[in-house]
Amino acid sequence: MRVLPFALAALVGAVGGTILPWQTPAHAVDHGQVGEAWPVVEPDLLDVIRAKLESAKASGKLDELNARFAAKVKARVMRPAPVAGITAAVEDRSWEFDPTVVIENDIRDHKGNLIAAAGQRINPLDKITMTQRLLFIDGDDPAQVSWAMGQGDDLKTKVIMVKGSPFDLMKANQRRFYFDQAGSLTAKFGIEHTPASVEQKGRILIVTEDALGQGKGA
Repeated sequence: MRVLPFALAALVGAVGGTILPWQTPAHAVDHGQVGEAWPVVEPDLLDVIRAKLESAKASGKLDELNARFAAKVKARVMRPAPVAGITAAVEDRSWEFDPTVVIENDIRDHKGNLIAAAGQRINPLDKITMTQRLLFIDGDDPAQVSWAMGQGDDLKTKVIMVKGSPFDLMKANQRRFYFDQAGSLTAKFGIEHTPASVEQKGRILIVTEDALGQGKGA
């Protein structure tokens, strides 16, 4: 019988799950202790953090860090990060937005009574009416701010900024301004340019981007 090379024979034995005649069963061997063993000692993480904080407090760095953090928070509140990708409108554009939603799962009240069934289509405009137009503007553009101010007061419109400082405009115009945080509303309505407006027309919403005269009549 031809003898397979040792490496190939060992592989065949391992895969086949048997011990071939030329394989020697492995046995555990105690070689004794090599070198001296030392216990692993790690400082408690909370103790390390506490020590660093105490050191920073003693040196005055903690107060400095707190002041810098507060300044950054205040700056972000006073002037939120602009909504990315929104530019000034260069042509008029208008489209319909259907706010109807499809219920994914049954909705029940605390007593188990069915409020809305899965698959049911619900249009919130069947139950509520938008009493204010939504106006989206770049608060750093004086022309867009002027346009928004000419559309009506707080009872008729809600001005939502995609850029600029709401607090500066509130102080200058003595009325409320809002900000589209993270661009959630502009993304929902598909708005890409400002100024823009959203208003109700029956069971749908009309979204309009206004070029403010740019390119009109060309």
